[in-house]
Amino acid sequence: MTADGMRVAVVGAGVSGLAVSILLRRRGVRCDVYEKSDALGAVGAGIQLSPNGARILHELGAEPSIRQRGSTARAIETRRWNDGTLLSRVAHGNVCEDRFRAPYYLVHRADLQACLVDLLPPGQIHLGRAVSGVVEHDDRVELRFADGGSATADVVIGADGVHSALRGAVVDDRPVISGYSVYRGLVPASAVPSFEDDPRVMFWFGPGRHVTYYPVSSGRTVHFSAVCADPSAGTAPRSSAADGRDLLAEFDGWHEDVRQVVRAAGSVTRWGLFDRNLSDRYRTGRVALVGDAAHPMLPFLSQGASQALEDAVALADSLTEDMTDVPGALRRYEAIRMPRTAEVHRQSRLRSSTFHLSDGPLQAERDATLAEQRDLTHLDWLYGDAIRSIHALAGR
Repeated sequence: MTADGMRVAVVGAGVSGLAVSILLRRRGVRCDVYEKSDALGAVGAGIQLSPNGARILHELGAEPSIRQRGSTARAIETRRWNDGTLLSRVAHGNVCEDRFRAPYYLVHRADLQACLVDLLPPGQIHLGRAVSGVVEHDDRVELRFADGGSATADVVIGADGVHSALRGAVVDDRPVISGYSVYRGLVPASAVPSFEDDPRVMFWFGPGRHVTYYPVSSGRTVHFSAVCADPSAGTAPRSSAADGRDLLAEFDGWHEDVRQVVRAAGSVTRWGLFDRNLSDRYRTGRVALVGDAAHPMLPFLSQGASQALEDAVALADSLTEDMTDVPGALRRYEAIRMPRTAEVHRQSRLRSSTFHLSDGPLQAERDATLAEQRDLTHLDWLYGDAIRSIHALAGR
């Protein structure tokens, strides 16, 4: 099979789905994206895009767009919940670009999606096409849609998130409840005036809770995430509107800087936090999972988008290395990504406890460790080159 003879169907127009579509099309592969939403718009809130993902975005050609639409973090700063004691400040900015050849971006999810959509030709994304099932044959895969329609492809890529409709075709499991909910919102830039001169990620750690906020939309607004222990997280709807006054009460006694951000929110959405146990399969013979559909992770390492971009490169490389053997290509993709994503998944779960320690000896030990992390060397394993660059792949 040649590149122009292969047909690929991608389910989901998120970061991983769009990125893999861009890469495959550039290699001559016919690729269609099916998205269940009726429109692409301002869904979600902020994303932290670390250098391992930012490098890929640059190599895709999106650097001018992401620099215009996002912000570059000068540092990641961590403080104590009640008195504001500085626990750690790790400089990023130019130091990050010098060490890892890319910055640490802070961007609205819709802006990142728009950067990727701009790199696709018109007509490749099919909206309002919710997938209801998939039937795999030896030589093809049939997608079935909720509207009664169908599509046939040589390969189907599931890029449809933690509650993936396609994951069941690969592995039989269920989302794992973390015991936490996250409250997300956007507030005016005036809520954190220091971001104008010092754009950065702010973490606040406290017992059973933590808060993160940073500038997005070129600094015009601030995204915040407030994570709280929540025994009902697995029984409530996946997302729902929340009362800002109730959220403010959750942070009674916290530093006024935190309360000022929460108080400024005009609307707040509550999401239960889920991941899944790491599967030993990311593919079948002709169906492959990428991003959160393959390895949904808790957001405590801020790696969802960057790992999705890494997946896209690895899968596009594997598929186009030898198009005569699709099952073999998908096995290569799985072998490339499994060790890396397993470690990121493990580290994300560890932070579920270390971020939320009650005051005491373990908390003091954690804070001492944070104080020792004065530069970026402890992040080499995460921000460094996990896969070959796109240019090397395309030129082999």
